[in-house]
Amino acid sequence: MLIRAKDSVLVVIDVQERLVPAVQAPARTLRNTQTLLAAARECAVPVILTEQYPEGLGSTVPEIAAAAAGAAIIPKMHFSCMEEEGFAEAFRALGRKQAVLVGMEAHICVVQTAASLLEEGYDVFVVSDATASRTLESEQACLARMTASGAHVVTTEMVVFEWLGKAGTPAFKRLLPAIR
Repeated sequence: MLIRAKDSVLVVIDVQERLVPAVQAPARTLRNTQTLLAAARECAVPVILTEQYPEGLGSTVPEIAAAAAGAAIIPKMHFSCMEEEGFAEAFRALGRKQAVLVGMEAHICVVQTAASLLEEGYDVFVVSDATASRTLESEQACLARMTASGAHVVTTEMVVFEWLGKAGTPAFKRLLPAIR
C-alpha cells in the first residue's frame, strides 16, 4: 500500500520543550520531522500538531512550530490523540484515510494514537526515524507492537518519496536538498 499525499494527514505528536531533551536521538527526530513538514507543505498534506499537557510539558519546540506554521496545534490530556474530542473532530473532518504519525513519546502517545486510529479503520504509518522515546527499549517495543497490530513502520524518505510519486517535478526539486 502506497502512502498517497491525497489520502494522508501528517500528525506531529507532542514534540514539546520538556520532552525533546529527554528522548533518544532528539536531533534526528527533529530534523526528520522538519523534513516531513516541508514535504507535507509541498504535497498539500494537512498537518495537525498536538501538545500533551502544555502547562507541564511546555509548548511545541520553536523549530517544529516554525516548520508547521499555520497548522492546528491541539492541546490534549489523553495519551491517544483520538480520545481527545478536539483532535478527533479535526482529524475526521479532513476526510483522509491515512495517518502518518511522528512524535514523542513513541511508546505512550504515538502507540496509543496508532491503536485508536487502527480501531477506527484508518491506514496508519509510523515514521520510525521521526519518533522517539526516553529509552531505546521502549521505542523498539513500541515499533514491534505497532507492526504486529497492523500499522506500517516506515522512514522519512519512504514517506517523502511516496508523497512525491515521481522525480523531476517542482516539488521534488525543492525537497531534494532536504532529503540528500
